[in-house]
Amino acid sequence: MEYWIIALVLLLDQASKYYIQVTESLHGEMEIIPGFFYITYVKNDGAAWNMLAGRQIFLSLIAVAAIAVMSWYLVKKISRSARLQRVALSLMIAGAAGNLIDRVLLHFVRDFLHFYPFGYDFPVFNIADSALCIGVGLLIIDAFLEEKKA
Repeated sequence: MEYWIIALVLLLDQASKYYIQVTESLHGEMEIIPGFFYITYVKNDGAAWNMLAGRQIFLSLIAVAAIAVMSWYLVKKISRSARLQRVALSLMIAGAAGNLIDRVLLHFVRDFLHFYPFGYDFPVFNIADSALCIGVGLLIIDAFLEEKKA
């Protein structure tokens, strides 16, 4: 199951980034939900919120290390019955790998999902970023559920 999740997220991430890259102009905005959701193609040469901009080699090495540790943990440490943890790590591996592919091949990450929740201009992100965040959220939920069992 984990390999399918990783493959599906990577496919969706790379296909959506490619589609946006070839159909949208850089920094162009396509309104989806007025005042709330737009497609805005940007090139991000940093990490979240463009931190560490221009440090592609450093960010790539961090991503490779994170993918290696999470993969090892997924294969060697997490029980088959810990489904939520396995799904969470699969999403996080796919997210890190999706952005790593961009960094290695393009030297920037393609972002395009642009939200304005409650009027706040949230940083533009992509499917890989979403997978990472959902994976972290699932790990937090799992920790709460485990705490409740104990």
